[in-house]
Amino acid sequence: MTTDAATRATVRNLAMRTVPRGCPLCEAMCGLTVTLDAEDRVVSVRGDADDVYSRGYLCPKGASLGAVDDDPDRLTRPLVRRAGELREASWEEAFAEVDRLLTPLLAEDRNSVAAYTGNPTGHNVAFTLLAGRLARSLGSIQAYSPATMDQLPQNVTAALLFGEPSSIPVPDLETTDLLVIVGGNPLVSNGSIGAAPDYRGKLKALRARGGRVVVVDPARSATAAAADEHLQIRPGTDLFLFLGILHVLFAEDLVRPRAAAGRLSGLRELREVVAAHPPAAVAEVCGIPPETIARLARELATADRAAVYGRLGTTLNRYGTLTCWALQAVNVLCGHLDRPGGLLFTRPVTGGPTTRKAPKPAHPFTVGRYRTRVSGHSEVLGELPVAALAEEILTPGPGRVRGLVVYAGNLARSLPDSARMQRALTEVEALICVDPYLNETTRYADVILPPPGTLTRDHFDLVLYQYAQRNYARFSTPAREVPDGMLSEWEILLRLCAIYEGRGPHADPDEIDDEIATSLRRSIARSLGAEESEIVAGVPGRGPRRLLDLRIRSGPYGDRFGRDPGGLSLSRLLEFPHGIDLGPLEPRLDEVIRTPSGTIELAPPMILEALARVEVPQPEPGTLLLIGRRDLRSKNSWLHNVSPLAKGKDRSALHVSPADAEAYDLADGGFARVTSAAGEIRVPVRVTDEVAPGVVSLGHGWGHDDPHARLRVAARKPGVNSNTLTDGTVLDPLSGTVQMNAIPVRLART
Repeated sequence: MTTDAATRATVRNLAMRTVPRGCPLCEAMCGLTVTLDAEDRVVSVRGDADDVYSRGYLCPKGASLGAVDDDPDRLTRPLVRRAGELREASWEEAFAEVDRLLTPLLAEDRNSVAAYTGNPTGHNVAFTLLAGRLARSLGSIQAYSPATMDQLPQNVTAALLFGEPSSIPVPDLETTDLLVIVGGNPLVSNGSIGAAPDYRGKLKALRARGGRVVVVDPARSATAAAADEHLQIRPGTDLFLFLGILHVLFAEDLVRPRAAAGRLSGLRELREVVAAHPPAAVAEVCGIPPETIARLARELATADRAAVYGRLGTTLNRYGTLTCWALQAVNVLCGHLDRPGGLLFTRPVTGGPTTRKAPKPAHPFTVGRYRTRVSGHSEVLGELPVAALAEEILTPGPGRVRGLVVYAGNLARSLPDSARMQRALTEVEALICVDPYLNETTRYADVILPPPGTLTRDHFDLVLYQYAQRNYARFSTPAREVPDGMLSEWEILLRLCAIYEGRGPHADPDEIDDEIATSLRRSIARSLGAEESEIVAGVPGRGPRRLLDLRIRSGPYGDRFGRDPGGLSLSRLLEFPHGIDLGPLEPRLDEVIRTPSGTIELAPPMILEALARVEVPQPEPGTLLLIGRRDLRSKNSWLHNVSPLAKGKDRSALHVSPADAEAYDLADGGFARVTSAAGEIRVPVRVTDEVAPGVVSLGHGWGHDDPHARLRVAARKPGVNSNTLTDGTVLDPLSGTVQMNAIPVRLART
C-alpha cells in the first residue's frame, strides 16, 4: 500500500463509528453493533457482546441488517399510478392521490375500505404506537393481519384461560429440566412467543445440567435432530396427543397444579371430556404409540421443572385453538404454570393489561361482534380472518371491500389461496401500500409510500417485550439520518390518519401527535389517580419518544412521574445503550388472572362445544399431508431480496420421503406436480428422510416470479408459492386461523 493510500485508509478508519442497535428482524431481539463509515454506509454488523440480553449472539439475519437497509431495490420516492403505470411522485402528490382515492369511499361506507397489517410492523415502534389510532381513524371493521396465519389461537386460549389475550406464558429455558417442543423449530427461527437469542446454546445448557429435550414434529427439523427424543406425529393431530396425555393425568391421579391450586375451575368438566380419549384411542389418530403417550404424561407430571411449548404446528391446523388450550391444560395440571423451570409470564417495561388494576367486574371474553359479509366468519379480537379478504373484494353487492390499505404486507404471496388473492388485488378500486418495495403485491398499488430503512429510526420492541425470556429493555437511537427526500415512517402514518379522519392531505401531523399524547396522559392520570398536569414526558419534542417515556414512567418499573425516584424513564434507559436487565421472570399468577370467575377457567363453554364437534382426521386415499418449513436465512417473504441471505441452495424445494419418492416415481432434483383443493404448483423435489412417508414439506413466502415486481435478487431464485395450495375455506372454528399445516395434496411426476 502506498503512503497516500495508507493515509486515506487511516482517515476512513478514524471516521468510522460503531453504534449499538436492537435487531428488528425476528422475535429474539438480539443486540447488535453496527459500524458505519464516514458516508454512513454500513461496514459491518456484529453481535453486541455487551448486550445484557443476547450477550453477543448473532444469526445470519441479524448479520445482514446493513444489506436489508441498503438493498438497491428499495424505493426512495413515492410511486403513484398514472395512465396505468407507477411513476415517481412528490410526497404531496402522493398524499393528495391517497386523499382523492380513499375519501369518497370512506364518506360512502367506511367498511368499504380494509386494512392489512403485515408482519414487519410488529418490529416497528412507530407503527405499534400508532396502530390503535390508525384503526380508529379508518373506522372500518375490515381489519386483517397475519395473526390468523400465526398465533391467534394462542391469544384466544390465553383470553379463555386467564382472561387476557396477551397472557401467553413462556418456557423458562434457563432453569427447566424437561422441555417438550411441539410443532416448533426454534434452532432455525430463534423461537417465537418465547423466543431467545442462541436457542441452541440454551438447549445445550439444559442438557448439560441433566435435562432432556423432546420434540414432537412430523419432520426431523434441526431442533428435532438435536433433541434427546423425537416423536414423529401425524400432521394436524397434536390435539389428540394432548387429550391422551390429559386422560392419563386424570386416570392415574397425576394432577398436581401446585401454583394454580385453588385457582382452577372446570376440573370436573375437563375430566369428563378427556375420559373418551385414552392413549390407545388417540394413538391410532396421531401415530404415536400409546405407551409413549402414557410415559410422556408421567414424565411431565413427575418432573420438578418442565414446560410444554408449542408454535406454528399447534396453531396452523384445523383445530388450532383447541390444540393450544389442551397444551396449556397439560402445563396447568402438571403444575408447571407460573413456576420457575416451567412457564412464566413476562412483566414488560411499558406495562400491560395485567400490570394495571383489574376492571371490576371483569369482562368475559367474547367473539363475533360482527361477521364477514360473504361467508359469515366471526370477528376475533378485532380482526377478521385473512382467508376472507379476497372474497370480500371479489363478491359483488352492498358492503363490498373497494379500498385496501396495506402496511408492509405481501398479500399476493403470503395469504392463503394466493392466486385468488392476486385476482382480488386487480379488482380493488384503491390500493394504498406503505412498503419499501415494488413487490408482487405493491405492483398493483395506486400509491406506494416507502418508509426509510430501519437504521434511521428509534428501535424499541414494544410488543415483543411481552414474551421475552427475561424482564429487560433496550432503546436504540438511529444509526443514521433519514435520507433527503424521504419522510419518517412516523410522519407517513400520521398523515394517513389525517386523511382517514377527513382533515385532508395537507393537515399538520403534529396536531395528531399532540392529540395522541394528550389522550395517553389522561389515561395514565386516571390509572394512577393523579392530576393530568403531573403526567409530563421527560423527553423533549414529539414523536415515539414522548409516548414511550409516558408508558415507561407509568409502567411497573417506572418512576411514576417522580413518585418513585429510583424508577425508570426513557431518559434513564438512554443511559444504557446495551440494555438494562430488570431481572428474571417471576411468578405473578395473581396479577395475570383476569377472568370473570377469578380462576383459570379450564373448561370454558366455547371450548367444550367445539370439542364436541371435533372430527377425527381422515385423509383421502392417495393424498399426502403438506406441512410448512422454516429456514434460518429466511422469514416469510420479506427477506428474500437480501443478497447475503439469498446465497446457497434453492430453499423452496418440496421435501419428499424416499418411500413416497419411489411410490410416485420422483427423483431427487426432479420436479413434481402438487395439487390441492385450492390450486396446483410445479416444484423441484428433494428426497430426504427428514419427513415421514405420507408427509411432504414446503417453505412459505416464495414465488418471486412476477416480472412486474422489482426484486432482482429474489427473482434469481424465485422458488414456488406454497400458498397456491392453501385452502382458504378451511379455518379453525374458534379463531378463524387458516389451516396451513396438514393440507391434503396429491403428487405426480412432471
